[in-house]
Amino acid sequence: MNQAQALTVTDVNRYIKALLGADEVLSAIAIRGEISNFKPHPSGHMYFTLKDQNAEIAAVMFRGDASRMNFRPANGMRVVVYGNIDVYEKSGRYQVYVRTMLADGVGALYMELERLKKKLEAEGLFDESRKKPLPPYPTKIGVITASSGAALRDILNITGRRYPTAEILICPALVQGGEAPASLCAGLELLNAYGECDVIILGRGGGSIEDLWAFNDEQVARAVAASRIPVISAVGHETDFTLCDFVADRRAPTPSAAAELAVPDRRALYGYTQEKDQQMRMRMCARLEQAAQTVTRYEKSLALLSPMGKLSRMEEKLRHEEELLDRNMTRILEGERATLATSLERLNALNPLAVLERGYAAVKNEEGNVISRVSDLAEDETVTLLMHDGTAKAKILSKNRKNEGEYHA
Repeated sequence: MNQAQALTVTDVNRYIKALLGADEVLSAIAIRGEISNFKPHPSGHMYFTLKDQNAEIAAVMFRGDASRMNFRPANGMRVVVYGNIDVYEKSGRYQVYVRTMLADGVGALYMELERLKKKLEAEGLFDESRKKPLPPYPTKIGVITASSGAALRDILNITGRRYPTAEILICPALVQGGEAPASLCAGLELLNAYGECDVIILGRGGGSIEDLWAFNDEQVARAVAASRIPVISAVGHETDFTLCDFVADRRAPTPSAAAELAVPDRRALYGYTQEKDQQMRMRMCARLEQAAQTVTRYEKSLALLSPMGKLSRMEEKLRHEEELLDRNMTRILEGERATLATSLERLNALNPLAVLERGYAAVKNEEGNVISRVSDLAEDETVTLLMHDGTAKAKILSKNRKNEGEYHA
């Protein structure tokens, strides 16, 4: 190989990585060994060395896988890890990437579990599309568990507190040991044949993988998947997973959590019903108000179209016109009275009698003509004086014109 054909370090590491990734044994491997140089990282990842008497290999377990463990690894602990061998290209260091870790002694069980899991998953028993919804308000709840276990007490306590109207149908079953799978299958068959349960809780408390193995039995898993009634799997603690968890319609981390999934909280339900009642009342009031407005509108329409309504409106119009006529006549009469009074005042001002009332007198000659000029009078002439209360005779002794001095009678 000449210098131009030489590979880079990156090329070599990438090539080795591809070789390891293509190897069927190294892509899914179980390794037994002792933990040393254990270094938990603040991010949640775990770095350690796995060794035996003659060799050692670097190992890493990332946070997502480490969070599902039910024990805390430590230096000197013998374990079986399951994962794959790969190369970290940057450093060229190969290591085992651990997906699952078990205390040594349960490796064979875990390998069997992985085999069954792949088999059932390939058949579609884990698919979300086949899972049935839980009923929102169950009336009967079937419980398959040990009759004397803490799991049953937890389920009864929580359902009684949250939703006391639900009836609990207990189907006692063995949850551990060689006879447990048949007992669990019989319980599922019995409750499905009974047919009155709305939901089934299948579970037990936590334990070792050996204790929980009945819930990893293939026949139990298939019975759960075949149940016509929705099944909640509640096996072990939060970090424990079984085949029943994967095939059930819902998985609960604990029996207590299963009870909470199975029934609603009556306090929340009461608040919900109160809210809906208030909304219904508001809608009914709005509809009644709308109906009342419609009735009023129809009443007005009928009143406008009925003969009695027309007659009533004509009478009302006639009364209005009569009142308007009375007001106009009164206004006209008052105006005429005011005009007449003004005219009378003017006539009184021009009435000679009114002048006589102020102390003046009118003079008439013997022919009865009113004398308004001194030149029309003659001395020794007899005249008649008209006053406001009568007449008097007078003789003209002398006369003087206005520019000649004062008048003398």
